[in-house]
Amino acid sequence: MDILFVHRSFPAQFRHLAVHLANDSRYRVFAIGSTFARRLSGVDLSTYKVNERVVDGVHPFARRFEIESRRAEQVLYAATHLKHGGMAPAVIFCHPGWGENLALRDVFPDAIIVSYCEFYYRGSGADIGFDPEFPLLGLDGLVRLRARNAATLLALVDSDVGISPTAWQRSLFPAELRPKVHVIHEGIDVETASPNADAQFILPDNGETVRPGDEIITFAARNLEPYRGYHIFMRALPHILAARPRARVLIVGKRGVSYGAPPPPGRNWKDIFLAEVADKLDMSRVTFCDALPYRQFLAMLQVSRVHVYLTYPFVLSWSMLEAMACECLVVGSDTSPVQEVISHQRNGLLVPFFSPSDLARQVIAAAAEPQKYLHLRKEARRTIVERFDLKKVCLPRWLSLVPRPPAA
Repeated sequence: MDILFVHRSFPAQFRHLAVHLANDSRYRVFAIGSTFARRLSGVDLSTYKVNERVVDGVHPFARRFEIESRRAEQVLYAATHLKHGGMAPAVIFCHPGWGENLALRDVFPDAIIVSYCEFYYRGSGADIGFDPEFPLLGLDGLVRLRARNAATLLALVDSDVGISPTAWQRSLFPAELRPKVHVIHEGIDVETASPNADAQFILPDNGETVRPGDEIITFAARNLEPYRGYHIFMRALPHILAARPRARVLIVGKRGVSYGAPPPPGRNWKDIFLAEVADKLDMSRVTFCDALPYRQFLAMLQVSRVHVYLTYPFVLSWSMLEAMACECLVVGSDTSPVQEVISHQRNGLLVPFFSPSDLARQVIAAAAEPQKYLHLRKEARRTIVERFDLKKVCLPRWLSLVPRPPAA
């Protein structure tokens, strides 16, 4: 039985499912992705290349859809080539946010199409307009934002099933389409992401080794930017370091932009918000790491005394769930995605997103009395094991969408 994955950055959210199916001899697994895609053993990957930048002469409202249409055209060519080679997918898993889905129903009319419904853009009630520090979109911007949903809406109409990783993300989709969308997270490998009393993390700036029990405060994001509360954390940091003179702070994240508005030309959010408080920080106790290999990232979580996770009302990061699986004490923002997983004083601690002073007070208290919060760490891992365990909870739900091959 043939299975097809379509994702610009394959394997992305489909990694665990694709690996599982590729290791099952009853399936042939194919994937279509851009040059950003990565190969997996046992998966026949077809890649395409498009110009994703030049949109001269295209109306601003339609520029995103123009690029999505270019991707869809390349997917059409790749899918047709695979079809002529004998591939007939029983199920297609796609991420509609890139527009690649547009031709799939026409090329494979009999396939079950499963769309990964990651986010539905709104002018209010989610990320847009949440942070008053940054300018609101004008009317033109709101129309462009609404138009970003075009490919996703077309995909949902063509899809047999939609999958959203959290209930809050599902709730953003139009009510009339929501019944088609089911909540299934990608899953956390709780055997790999787990506590380790013998963990060690070597600080890249001075080679010092830190271990569980050391007073380590951690913060991580793909990119250090406002959407993940980096500016709030940096404003809390002087108070934290002043109150906890033995604390070390590890900040992981790159200087780019994953979400939201770019910084002023020639600058980056990481340096902008560091400069705002640099004269109040003892930088010998602050370590920045660009990006870490996964095992090192887990080691950082395993030595953390307090892990800070802040986010706009937006896509929930895997890193927060991995931190909880490692029995981190997470101090998180009281925003909807976080509140779906963390209950204050039950399996973590919540603070108002926009209050550096509240964040500092909570981190200081947690760092001062680690034993007081041990039960929260245990409950954090219990939450992940019960709700997000890859092997026992999430992967079986994904596999329920795949028909069993006929008996030989």
